[in-house]
Formats: sequence, C-alpha cells, structure tokens
Amino acid sequence: MSDTFLREVNQEMRQAQAQALWTRFGPIAILLAVLIVLATGGWVLYDWWSTNKANASGDQFSQALQLASEGKTDEAAAALQTLEDNGVGAYPLLARLRMATVLAQKGDFTGSVAAFDQVAADSAIPQGLRDVAKLRAGLVLVDHGSFADVEARVGPLNADTNPLRHSAREALALSAWKENRPADALPMFQQIIDDQAAPGNLRQRATMMVELIRGSGVN
Repeated sequence: MSDTFLREVNQEMRQAQAQALWTRFGPIAILLAVLIVLATGGWVLYDWWSTNKANASGDQFSQALQLASEGKTDEAAAALQTLEDNGVGAYPLLARLRMATVLAQKGDFTGSVAAFDQVAADSAIPQGLRDVAKLRAGLVLVDHGSFADVEARVGPLNADTNPLRHSAREALALSAWKENRPADALPMFQQIIDDQAAPGNLRQRATMMVELIRGSGVN
C-alpha cells in the first residue's frame, strides 16, 4: 500500500510540476514554434523568388545574345539595358560588358570603349573582370585608336604574372605595327612566341607577324 501510495503521490507531483512549467513557458514555446515555421516559410518563399528571378535574368541574357548574333543590335541593346537595370545576380554586370561589345558591333567604337572603361574603373567589380574590360577596350582601340590609347588600357596587363598578358601583348604589338612601328612590334610578338604558357593560336599569329616583319627587313 505504501509503495503504491508513494508512486501515486510522485506521479501527481510530476503532473503538477509539468502543468506549472507549461503554464509558465507554454505560450513562449508556442510563439517560438510559430516564429520558426514563419521564418522557414519566408526563407523558402524568398529562395523560390530569387531562383525565379535569376532564371528570368538568364533567359533575358540568352535572348539578348541571340539578338546580337542575328545582327539585331538595337533590339539587343534594349534587352541588355533592361537586364542591366532590373536583372539579378551577375547578369547586370554581364549585360554591361555585352552592351559594350554590341556598341562596337553597331559601329559606335567611342561608346564601346567608354562602356568598357566604366566597367574597368568600377571598384565594386572584381579585379579580374575589370582587367577583362581593359583588354576589350584595348582590342577595340587597336583598329580605332592610337598606340597610346591601347597602352593606357592594356599596359598594366603586360606583367609576366598577369593571365591576360598574352592578349595584352598582342594588342600592343598590333597597334605598334599599324602605326608603322615594326621595330617596336617585333619584340612584343617575340615575347608571345617565347612564352610557353601562351595559347597556341596566339603563338601562331605572333609567329606569322614576326616572319612578316622580318621579311620586310626589320630585325
């Protein structure tokens, strides 16, 4: 009898303690559970929205590239401007870079170089992409600017440790050659040939130019 009585008393005490704890902390527990559910639901909703926005921006970018490849430069420029203004993720920056290329495609070489220069000067953009913009501006200026213009953009990329050095040297060498400065162009083409890390197609073009320059009597 005594053991049964003690068990019943203990059980009633535990029930009373549990009731007291629930009375004190139950509403807080319910509130926390509701907040967790709401936060989880909000994150899922935001993730869904972000994914859809990114997918939409990707589709818009692909459409703009297609328009540019079809020669519909005005339509491509309009699509890229919309993406630059309203896109998400990396697509606004990609749109800026592609817009500069479309401007060159339209024959607006001054506008193209200015657009690349703006990207290159934007400190919020990763340095690698800023360097790409400098190179692209320099390549446009090979045909539509002076050697000094090209050098101002790609000169800093000419360092032996820069991954864009091969294309930078080619731009500088071509620009010098087009200004009738073959003696200045020759060593830069030779640098490309001697650099075993240079892409094969660049080395082939450099070899052809070296042969051409030396064939004209310059050594």
